[in-house]
Amino acid sequence: MVQKAKILLVDDRPENLLALEAILSALDQTLVRASSGEEALKALLTDDFAVILLDVQMPGMDGFETAAHIKRRERTRDIPIIFLTAINHGPHHTFRGYAAGAVDYISKPFDPWVLRAKVSVFVDLYMKNVQLREQAALLRLQLEGRDAGEDGAKGPSGLLAELSARLAAVEEQAEALSKHLDESADAAAVATAAHLERKLTGLRRALDALEPGNDGRTTSLPSQN
Repeated sequence: MVQKAKILLVDDRPENLLALEAILSALDQTLVRASSGEEALKALLTDDFAVILLDVQMPGMDGFETAAHIKRRERTRDIPIIFLTAINHGPHHTFRGYAAGAVDYISKPFDPWVLRAKVSVFVDLYMKNVQLREQAALLRLQLEGRDAGEDGAKGPSGLLAELSARLAAVEEQAEALSKHLDESADAAAVATAAHLERKLTGLRRALDALEPGNDGRTTSLPSQN
């Protein structure tokens, strides 16, 4: 079963949440509603999200304050935030959004296709990171088995071949995504994709070090943060 990414939608108006769900339903991902900043922070305690769509104007804890809390938490600070606002107060207001940690700032009414495309980029990046973490976990198991002198059910060569094939598939998908981003994408999305490529390169080097004739005992895996 293909894992779906979770997208957090935060808005105090039910009709706005309904509209966002209608726009993003075509992405076939899991959409999670939150009607306040407090509710959003509660959802972020237990679930991992690919991206957050956050309304700026909310009673009580507004979007800026909610974003500040999100960025202060180690678990959630790297989740992309797209601010949505019905009020345009000019450059200063927009700058405050970026200063709060947003990767984008969109004024309502917005183009549904543009919003869906922006969200899709961050969903793709999130899924590639999930795949990368899975490959890193398998590689760690191989390293531990090698250090302990255990061949495992498939044997070192069999597991290495499987890891290499899986990693190659992720590398191919990441390359295709990077080419797409080169044509037109937000700077934040491009930077995230570049970070993903660096982690892939590090993982490939670690895997190559385990090939016959190489010493994998001193190999360290790239950080998955």
